[in-house]
Amino acid sequence: MAPEEFLGNQTLATTTTPAHAAVIFGVTGLVGKELARRLTLKPSWKVYGIARRPEPEPVESSKYHFISCDLLDPLETQQKVSVLEDVTHMFWVTWASQFPLDSPECCQQNKAMMGNALNALLPRATSLRHVSLQTGLKHYVSLTRPHFDGREVQNFDEECPRAIANYNFYYDLEDLLRERLAGKVAWSVHRPGLIMGSSYKTLYNFMGSLCVYGTMCKHLNLPFTFGGTRERWEEVSIDGSDARLVADQHIWAATTDSIASRNGQAFNSVNGPSFTWREIWPSIGKRFGLQVTQEAMFQQDYWYSSAMADKNKVWREIVKEEGLVEMEMEDLANWGFLDVLFRCPVKLLGTRDKADKLGFGTRYKTLDSIYYWIDFMRHEKLIP
Repeated sequence: MAPEEFLGNQTLATTTTPAHAAVIFGVTGLVGKELARRLTLKPSWKVYGIARRPEPEPVESSKYHFISCDLLDPLETQQKVSVLEDVTHMFWVTWASQFPLDSPECCQQNKAMMGNALNALLPRATSLRHVSLQTGLKHYVSLTRPHFDGREVQNFDEECPRAIANYNFYYDLEDLLRERLAGKVAWSVHRPGLIMGSSYKTLYNFMGSLCVYGTMCKHLNLPFTFGGTRERWEEVSIDGSDARLVADQHIWAATTDSIASRNGQAFNSVNGPSFTWREIWPSIGKRFGLQVTQEAMFQQDYWYSSAMADKNKVWREIVKEEGLVEMEMEDLANWGFLDVLFRCPVKLLGTRDKADKLGFGTRYKTLDSIYYWIDFMRHEKLIP
């Protein structure tokens, strides 16, 4: 059965067969979208993008083919993925979020989802050269047992041992790749911090949450307030990871023969320069056209999930007035995520020495990343 049977009316613009074929699991997510954009710009690539639902603004390229698939359904996954016999590179940038992090159910569900994909792909994709897995800096810490970890490390490198945690699905996915690839295919793991990109219906969507909040403050003449702990406000506590950088690192590791490893190779995937929210918060507010006052800028007792709980109707009015893409506020914003992020009990910081030494040179200042993605979301008519 040919892949085109699941690709609608899309066909390749040329009669020549591309040298590389990528399959991106989670193509509508923050990094998945960037991977698809970048790979379709390369002359010798075609891209299969897999997700349950299509993006409102899909990648426009004759070399891009979207496949709607529920990866938790083994039969559907077998039917739709096994036909992709020409795949040379697999990118896993998705996860199942039905259950709480660090729960056995979360681990089981994510392992099952990747297992379904590998069962469908590996027997038929005989030209597969590289598998790229995205996890995160939570690899190094336990959010449920932060006081029992027993480590004083501030900036984690890739050789740090796994955290003392009951469950972390990152470990299950790494172990599954190690087992299933069995030293026959090169693979890499990428560990970003706070990802900055543009997507919708992404659970931990920082830029979506920030942009909706800034828009609401502007519309209602509200103070642009950082609600969180003083430690998260004043201290370097998390690394920013621009979705463009993370996508570039995926591609770099997958296509650089000199660093390919059939035993698996891990890379922290972070912007580089550190920052504090106290340093950059006023500048973020100004990007939304807000006057940020010292008195209202930081409040420990401010909770986004409470302050924004009754603003759905206001958001619908903004969407209509500004001619934005029609979607509900919760499609872009996760207020509970902001509350947790700005009160996180542990620091999520990683060195990028390993990637630097091996030749990966992409860097961004996190404030510049935030600026870029605010403008990008405006261009996509997601915010005014």
